[in-house]
Amino acid sequence: MSFNIEEMMKRVQELQGKMNEAQEKLKALETTAEVGGGMVAVTITGKQEIKKIKIEKSIVNPADVEMLEDLILSCVNKAIEQSMKMAQEEVGKSTSGMLPNIPGLDPTQFGM
Repeated sequence: MSFNIEEMMKRVQELQGKMNEAQEKLKALETTAEVGGGMVAVTITGKQEIKKIKIEKSIVNPADVEMLEDLILSCVNKAIEQSMKMAQEEVGKSTSGMLPNIPGLDPTQFGM
């Protein structure tokens, strides 16, 4: 088996193209996380950009700001987790068969 640099470069360019497509898709994909029975909701893109935070007025209590802060923090973290999982799945679909299957390799961590 010989090493073919032209074939390798062609595959790298193809992979870059697919990764760029996946990145564009991630900008448009959104997921929404909810906590407190839907009292706090956060909508985030596949690129981890928060688009919307919804807070039910009934839980806004000036005497208990700490509880609201905890709910928001919990919801943002949940949304980020969902978004990262969504991004991994989308990038995986886009690059299926192009990257070696290395357990633990997350191409989204390399800007892909």
